[in-house]
Formats: sequence, structure tokens, C-alpha cells
Amino acid sequence: MPNIVQSVPYGYEPPVDREKGTLVFYDTFEETTDSELDLAVKCAVARSFTKLVLYPIHEETMRRMSKKAAVSPYYKREKRLYEWLLERGNKITTIDGWEGKRKKYTPIDSALRHLTETLAAPHFIFVTPETANLFASFASFEEWIVKIRLILIAEPHIIHPKLEQYRHRWDIVNY
Repeated sequence: MPNIVQSVPYGYEPPVDREKGTLVFYDTFEETTDSELDLAVKCAVARSFTKLVLYPIHEETMRRMSKKAAVSPYYKREKRLYEWLLERGNKITTIDGWEGKRKKYTPIDSALRHLTETLAAPHFIFVTPETANLFASFASFEEWIVKIRLILIAEPHIIHPKLEQYRHRWDIVNY
């Protein structure tokens, strides 16, 4: 294979890549409104992320994580997200269907491991206050909070003690 000789002007510096990292919206998307999805996109653009990943949680995962009422089937929530994505025509947003392929309970550790191994760092997780408190209640929270950062949609009414302890690792979106 022949070498291709390229020349650049003296003093040329390549442009700095200003966009980096991934914002992952981790939610069931059962009660998520279009305005909350738009807020996630606005946050990703404002903070210069290369990608916004919507990660819908499987209904079995949510059933084990929370004592909430049952959520609608995964494929219906995923279909709604694809419709929203087509409607908006957003270039940086994608939907991760890994949990839908598994078709069963996926611990948050496995989901985060999958996301951090397949997506560009640094990793920011966009969550509701309820999901953040649930995540903080898990034993593996302290292991993960040092590897990722959380962005909450709103201020939690009740803050889990571990979430309060790692207050410097999360912030609230203010757009």
C-alpha cells in the first residue's frame, strides 16, 4: 500500500474537538413528556455532548426496581420514542435497544457497564429525581457514582443520604 504524502501549512493546528461525551437518558419513558425529551436534547446541545442516548428500561427491570404500578410493554414505549425521534429529526439522539433485546430484568450495574463500554466517555446519566434516589439505594451506587455523573430533571423532594453524600457528582438541569 503506497504512502500518501500530505502537507499542511506551517503553523497549522488541527481544530479542537469541542464536543465530547455521552448523555444517557435512563428512564421507563412511561410518563415522560415530549417537553422532558426536548429538555434532554437541549441539555445535550448546551453541554456539547456528541450523543444523547435514550435508554428505555424493560418492564421487568422497573417492576423489580420500584414498587410502582406496572408499566406498558417495552415495544410500545420504544415505538413512541422512535415516533418522537422521527418527528424532531434530531441528529445527535439515538435509542439504545439493548434491554429490549435481552427481554428480561437487567440490573442497573449491567446496564451501566454496557453503556460505559459501548459509548464515548465521559458519561452523564440524565434521570428523574425518583430514579436517582432508587439508584442511590443500591449497594453498587458508590462504585458507579465515581465513574459517571448524574443530571437530574428536577430537585428531589426527599434526597437519599448517599445521593446527598455525593452531591458534587450530580446537578440539576436549569434550562
